[in-house]
Amino acid sequence: MLRRVLAVAGLTTLLVGAGVAQEAESGLSMPVTASFGAMDTHRFNLFSPTASPSVANFRLMFYPTLRLGKHWFAYAAIQVRRIPYFYYDAYLPDRDVETDLVQGYVGYTMHSGPATIVFKAGQMVTAFGSFPLRYDDAQNSLMDQPLAYITEVPLRTGQLACGTSDLLKQHYGSVAANCGGEVGRGPGLTPVTLYGLPAAQAEISVRRFDARVQMTTSSPANPEGWAMSRQYLQWAAGGGVTIQQGFRVGVSGFRGPYLESSIAPWLPTGTSVRSFPASARGLDAQWARGRLSANGELQEFRFDAPNYVVPPRIVTGYAELKARVTPRIFAAAREGFLKTESVLDSKGVSAAEFAATLHSTEVGLGFWLHPHVLAKVSYEFMHAAGSTGSRTNVVGMQLVATFNQLQQAFSH
Repeated sequence: MLRRVLAVAGLTTLLVGAGVAQEAESGLSMPVTASFGAMDTHRFNLFSPTASPSVANFRLMFYPTLRLGKHWFAYAAIQVRRIPYFYYDAYLPDRDVETDLVQGYVGYTMHSGPATIVFKAGQMVTAFGSFPLRYDDAQNSLMDQPLAYITEVPLRTGQLACGTSDLLKQHYGSVAANCGGEVGRGPGLTPVTLYGLPAAQAEISVRRFDARVQMTTSSPANPEGWAMSRQYLQWAAGGGVTIQQGFRVGVSGFRGPYLESSIAPWLPTGTSVRSFPASARGLDAQWARGRLSANGELQEFRFDAPNYVVPPRIVTGYAELKARVTPRIFAAAREGFLKTESVLDSKGVSAAEFAATLHSTEVGLGFWLHPHVLAKVSYEFMHAAGSTGSRTNVVGMQLVATFNQLQQAFSH
């Protein structure tokens, strides 16, 4: 039902907005970010021992924006990339060109005194966390993404683990639990997606304060598109305060069902998918002064599931520092971790953690060859507790160009 409401709201927005368009405030633009990337890593050999460790590919981001008068607008973010492009793609066997609608929504902006209020409906990145809004290669100082947004943890949305012993047999990116649901091994869930969800959102900013509330039809830990029959209304929210110029602190959270509806026959009597939500809470901060800037996040995720008294939980975070060496050169570094917490099943079996702790360190340099052309190089150290060697490390480069040539104002 919600997806129909959102679709009707979107169409209504465009039709009404077209009727109130004003000359100086109506127009179309489409910024584009075009990136060429190359990397060298032995991650490719995890699936194919004979695969070349080097690959080069591309990514295009299109941002069509339509403004209709003072209040109404429509926006989209469309990604076209050849896989493997990102560092984490090197863990996957896919080799193809993919097109994704990351965002696509209509909105209405209004002002009331010092407050700015925005309503949106369509497909949007989650309101949880801060990194999803820095997903563009020109805005990401490095080349990889924080672990919470890319790691396939040892949990499935379409399978049930029998308990702690079953959970300890799983691996990052490969899960095969035994107490119901899908058969066979498959990828685990990612704690929070970088891609869009069908949603409605309200935002407000008043002086130093900002807040956003989002209603979605699926979990950021298990995003589903408009065509999926399973739709569970849930929420995500965030907000922050700018303590002083250049220093902001924010919080965010989400909660709602994350298991597939196909799992229902294996759930305990009297329960449903709604009885076992995924929930998260996060803290983020951004700081900048002079040539230095920093940002970071600390997040905790909980995935309620049958057969557990203390369910699987994950704590993850990162800190990123950027230093402008010269007007055209900058250096950046990001240190991140992902740690699983203790679990206790209904049979009394416990474990201090259910998977190895991950650590990642990425260091890089950026060179502005032109105000709209950025070259980046970086090296990432990836380490799982108990493992040795450098086979999962990555060295890479990117050439990123931004264009905003298509800008057309029009009158009614």
